[in-house]
Order: sequence, then structure tokens, then C-alpha cells
Amino acid sequence: MAYFGTTKSGETVEKITLTAGDLTAQILTWGAVLQSVRLVQIPHDLTLGSDHLADYEGDLRYHGSIIAPVVNRLTNAAAPLHDETLHFQVNFNDQHTLHSGDAGTHLKVWEILQATESDCRLALTLPANEGGFPGTRRITAHFQAQAPSTLRLTITTTTDADTLLNATNHSYWNLDGTADFTGHSLQIHADHYLPTTDEFIPTGEIRPTTDMFDFRNPKPLTPHQPDLDNCFCLSQSQQPLRDVLILTGQSGTQLTVATTEPGIQIYDCRHDHYKGLAIEAQGWPDAPNKPGFPPITLRAGETLTQITEWRFAR
Repeated sequence: MAYFGTTKSGETVEKITLTAGDLTAQILTWGAVLQSVRLVQIPHDLTLGSDHLADYEGDLRYHGSIIAPVVNRLTNAAAPLHDETLHFQVNFNDQHTLHSGDAGTHLKVWEILQATESDCRLALTLPANEGGFPGTRRITAHFQAQAPSTLRLTITTTTDADTLLNATNHSYWNLDGTADFTGHSLQIHADHYLPTTDEFIPTGEIRPTTDMFDFRNPKPLTPHQPDLDNCFCLSQSQQPLRDVLILTGQSGTQLTVATTEPGIQIYDCRHDHYKGLAIEAQGWPDAPNKPGFPPITLRAGETLTQITEWRFAR
């Protein structure tokens, strides 16, 4: 472990370095951020990050972080839970909730439960009703580096009251170290995706992946071809860990993503010149407000375990 910085509120942030085989990964206690991923003999980082904590408290607040309790957007900053309507902070387009607002786990310092050469466990307790989300929730993030070049993340959440839970890692990837992701190719094992409104909220339609949104075979990536901020539908519920996506750089460096989750959100980083591709394994966005979407309710006393693996090859 090493000192990384001090937050604006005076909290100390540590950096944990994990190594196994050809892989080195660095994790911050701020937001459980995956700050760096390096492979032997590749001279650049594979994920977008910063060496400055102030960046993560500012414009890079979503880069590499674990976002919970509910990632993505909630329409009109509200959602039904059983026979009541929950209300959340409005922080997107003066109407909706994005990434749980100020209650999000990406804006908190996590505690270190364990740190060894190849794995670490971070944890966070979210107080009941913070940001409008019920239940005292305990979230644990377990990062494991595995030879020759795999990084595994297990997110485990418990709650003492029924609540909404949809967590993810929000890393951006550029496997070539170039100015943008042009020249990468993308393959997603999904037959459907979720089209969105002009406010990037799912319309409720589950549309077949045809034409520009068909990534079932590897397809070259170019900004605007198409504009991407969409969830690709992998299943109607959690599944055993399976490969769902392959990203390949022009350099030949390849990332295979495996996950237990029913969806994978792809965002093209248009806010920052398409520097990387966000790949977020998660439940379907805005699910509580969309009949027919897989639910994201976590009941009191239950445990939700979400697993994602990033496997790298040259």
C-alpha cells in the first residue's frame, strides 16, 4: 500500500498494487477505483486514470470506480419499491438521477479489509435512506489478480431492509494507448439492446441487435458509428460466469470480459473526446421503472454477489 492523496474533506486515500503473472493492477480506496492496469512489455496503461486524487473528486469521478447502490439513470429521480415510491437526488438534466447522486459509492473512501500481493478486499457501509435508498447496506469489493493476466472483481452486498441494488465497475478502456479508441474492434454476445431517449434513458423497448448495433461479430469502432450509451441485454437474470465481450486493439492487445450480470452498458466517452470505451457489467438500467426489465430489488437478509473478470492477452 502507498499513500495516494487526501480528500477535500481531509480523509486519507491509499493505493494498493496487485500483481500476478504478467498483470499489475492498482486500486484506490477512493471509490474502489481501478486506477491502473498494466501488462508486461506493453508500455502504456490499458485503462484511463489519473495520478491525482483531485481529478477523481472532479471530472474523473466515474473513471474506474465502483458505482452503487444504483448505477445509471433513474427516471424522474424516483422508483417504485413494493407499494411505495422512492425519491432520489436530481442530478441529471434537472430531472433524473444519475449514478445514485451524491450518495454513490464512487464518492466515498472505502475501508481496507485485506491486502496481499495479489488480492485485496475493500468495504463500505451505506446508511439507511442515504440518497433515498432504504436499508443499511454493506458492500464488499474483492479484487484478485490471477496469472497469467486476469483481474477478477467480486462485489457482494447485503441489506437489512428491502432496497434497490445495481452495482458496477465503471472503467474506461483503450488498449492501444492512443488518443481515442478508433481502430479497436468490439464483439458483444448479445441479441438485444436497449434503445434510449434523447436523455439516455431506456425507452422500455428491448430491440434486436441489428444494423449498427449488431456487435455479435467483431466490428471496428469509430466515434459516432454509432453513438453508444446503451445497455446490451445478455440475459433476463444473473447467470454463471460466462464470456460476454471481446475488445481488441489495433496493437493486437485483447480484453475479454466475463460476468454474471444480465446486461453490459457501453459508453463511448463522448464527453472526453472518445478517449476510451466504458464497459459496465450490470443489471438493466432504470429497471424499477420499466415493466419487463429484470428486477434489481435486494431483499432484507439476502446477499447479492456480482462477478466480473477482465482477461488480457497480447
